[in-house]
Amino acid sequence: MAELQTLARPYAKAVFELARESGSLKAWTDRLAALSAAVTAPDVAAMIGHPKVTRQALADALSASLGESIGREGQGFVKLLAENGRLKLVPLIAEQFEALRAEAETRVDVEITSAASVPDAQQAQLAKAVGSRLNRQVAIDWKVDESLIAGAVIRAGDLVIDGSVSGELARLKSSLEK
Repeated sequence: MAELQTLARPYAKAVFELARESGSLKAWTDRLAALSAAVTAPDVAAMIGHPKVTRQALADALSASLGESIGREGQGFVKLLAENGRLKLVPLIAEQFEALRAEAETRVDVEITSAASVPDAQQAQLAKAVGSRLNRQVAIDWKVDESLIAGAVIRAGDLVIDGSVSGELARLKSSLEK
C-alpha cells in the first residue's frame, strides 16, 4: 500500500498545483471524486489492466461517460493516467489531493462521536474549542454512539482525544492489569 501511495503522490501534487494556480480547488475535488467513483465501479475496475482493453479505449470510455462532470482538464488527466497505467491510483490521488487542499486552506475534517446527541449551542462551542486547539477551520461530522456511556471521542487525522467514560474505564482497566 505504501508503494501505491508513493506512486500517487506526484500526480496529487501536480493536480493540486494546477488547481491552486487556476483557483479551481473545489472543481478538482469534484472531478477527482467523480473519477474515483468511476474507476472503483466493479465493471470499470475489471477493465483496468484487462489485456483485451487498450489504455486508449479505456481513457476514451471514461472521458465519454464522465463528460462535462470532469471537464476538458479532467479528461486530459484521465488520458495521462491511462497512458501511464495509473488509473487504479485515482482514489489515492483524490485522498492525497484533499489532504493537500485541507493543509493549504488550514482546514481539518473532525469526527466527534458522543454518547448522546449534543445540542446546537454546545456543538458550536465544541467546534470553536476544537478549531482553536488545532489552529484550523474545522468541518465536523457528528455521530452518536451510546456505548461510550458518557462523554465524547474526537478524531482529527492522527489526533484522537478520548473523553468518554468507556475510554476512561478501558484506561483504568489497563492500568490495574499492569
